[in-house]
Amino acid sequence: RNVGLAKSRVRTVNFRRTNFQLFKESLDGIHWETVLKGVGTEQSWQLFKDTLLRVQELSISQQKKSSKGGGQPAWLSKDLQLKLKEKKETYRKCHIEDDFLVQNVVVQMFRDRIRKAKTQMGLKFSGDVKSNKKWFYRHIGRRRQAKQSVPPLINEKGELASSDMEKTEVLNKCFASVFTGAQASHTCQDPEPLGEGERRGIPPTVTAEQV
Repeated sequence: RNVGLAKSRVRTVNFRRTNFQLFKESLDGIHWETVLKGVGTEQSWQLFKDTLLRVQELSISQQKKSSKGGGQPAWLSKDLQLKLKEKKETYRKCHIEDDFLVQNVVVQMFRDRIRKAKTQMGLKFSGDVKSNKKWFYRHIGRRRQAKQSVPPLINEKGELASSDMEKTEVLNKCFASVFTGAQASHTCQDPEPLGEGERRGIPPTVTAEQV
C-alpha cells in the first residue's frame, strides 16, 4: 500500500468533441437586450457567465484525467524504484543506530545510480527521437503537465479568501469594478523572493484601476 500518494481526478474540457453548432445557436437564441435591460453591471456579468457555463456544459464534453502523486519521472525504472525502497530502509536503520558513515555511503551510491539512469535516458531520448516520434511527444507532453491555482486573496473586509468560491467572489467584484468605474483593491498572497516580503511586512497588492 502506497501511503502519501494522493490520487486526484481532474475533469478537463475536450474541444475535439465540441458541438459548435449547438453552442452558437444557444447563444444566438438569447435576446440579450431584453434579458439585461435594467440590470446592473455586476448582475449582467453574472447572468452572462452563468449562461455561458450552462451552454458550455451542453455543447462541450468533458474528459477525466487521473494522476497519482503527480506522475513519476521517465528515468525512474522499476529496478531503480526497488533500489530506492532499499535505500530508504537502510537509511532509516542507520539513522536509528547513528551510523552516519554508512548513511553517507548509501546516499552517494544512490545518487550515482540516479545520475547514471538520467544519462542513459538522455542517450535513449536523443537516439530514438527520429525513429520513435510518438514516445518523444508523449515524453514532452508529460513534462508540460502542471497544476496551477490562484493564490489566496484578501477580500474587502481584510479576510483571507482561500476556497475556490471565496476567490471567485473576490475576482468577480474586481472585474465588475472595471465596468462600473468603482475603485477596488484586493491583496494577493503571491510569494516574493525569500526575505523580501517578510522584511517589509507588506504583501503585494493587485488594484483594479479606474477606467
